[in-house]
Amino acid sequence: MKSKNTFGIQFVIRIPKQQKNGLATVYARITVNGRRAEISLKKKVAPKDWDETKGRAKGRSEETVKLNTHMERIRTLIADGYHELVQQRKAITVDAVKSMFLGEDEDDIMTLRKLVDYHNQETSHKLAPGTMKNYFTTKAYIEKFLKEKYRKSDLPLPELNYRFIMDFEAFLRKYKPVDHQKPLNNNGVMKHMERLRKMVSMAVTLDWLAKDPFAKYKLRFNKVERGYLSKEELSVLEAKTFAIERLQSVRDMFLFCCYTGLAYIDLVNLTTANIIKGIDGDDWLMTHRQKTETAVHVPLLPQAAALIMKYSNHPRASHSGTLFPALSNQRMNGYLKEIADLCGITKTLTFHIARHTFATTVTLSNGVPIESVSKMLGHTSIRTTQIYAKVVEQKLSEDMQRLKERLASAC
Repeated sequence: MKSKNTFGIQFVIRIPKQQKNGLATVYARITVNGRRAEISLKKKVAPKDWDETKGRAKGRSEETVKLNTHMERIRTLIADGYHELVQQRKAITVDAVKSMFLGEDEDDIMTLRKLVDYHNQETSHKLAPGTMKNYFTTKAYIEKFLKEKYRKSDLPLPELNYRFIMDFEAFLRKYKPVDHQKPLNNNGVMKHMERLRKMVSMAVTLDWLAKDPFAKYKLRFNKVERGYLSKEELSVLEAKTFAIERLQSVRDMFLFCCYTGLAYIDLVNLTTANIIKGIDGDDWLMTHRQKTETAVHVPLLPQAAALIMKYSNHPRASHSGTLFPALSNQRMNGYLKEIADLCGITKTLTFHIARHTFATTVTLSNGVPIESVSKMLGHTSIRTTQIYAKVVEQKLSEDMQRLKERLASAC
């Protein structure tokens, strides 16, 4: 059952810090469900002539009677606005009551879609294009949900509550795309909920929402094992030669990421300016992760250096001013599937797999400290890198189990 709104009006005075004539300004204070808003009556009164307990002017002078009468008139108008909102079944908020009294247009009331647009506009220069694309996808799901659940294109922000959050999650879980996309899995649903929560948190911070509807909501991500190539699979991939040039170049770019830990987008942006002599006098790769703008410094392994040399005079790379002749991520991943089939690798190859291979097979499995790996991957928190460490521990456990079996069979 919906709880009843609390509503109140009282009059207070504000004394300016720099008093010119010793007079205070009278304000009407509106309180709705614990939230306050004040409206200046543009009337003055001497602080000594004000009854703070009763919220009115003291005395029986003509000016005092006029002021008290004016305040009661304002009280009636504010109360009428509140009751009109109730009768129209609109969202009852302190801002809505204040807007009703001031005669402000309903367009001035903050809504969910206005919040989403505001968030995306304010963060567009801070977040990577790929991240912003995800926020626009979340926006599209919100619009579909509003249309299906509420038969509306928008919703006043104060109407967001815990029920809305739960209904939106249920909508995402049941939604069946009509195009080629797959239905959302649990982690996909949680990512959309996480993005909505960040936008709602912004609204709470800006005082557009009195209460956070996500306060009792908990994100529930399923643990996902990070895929990577084993030492044997990496060797097979390196030894394979391809008659088709596009497959050969995509394989080489994949291998470069296996030996540097770069993400696809950071590989695409590499130029000769990113190869710098390090503190040890050897070539280092120095760049920034586009996703987080974190600095990445990686000493070049011989395998990676050889690949840079291989493509130093490639026509397409020279024309674009980059180190490699990169294609779109979608096309590259498509070619990687062909490469995996030709190499007999059953894992689904993507450039994320290359990054994970660098973290596990190339570095951590060979004794590189996790702090160094975290730095080279450009992680902002070492806890992110520890996910790979758990994978390595699992591999060590499997290796030790095989050793136990060999020792047992030798006895």
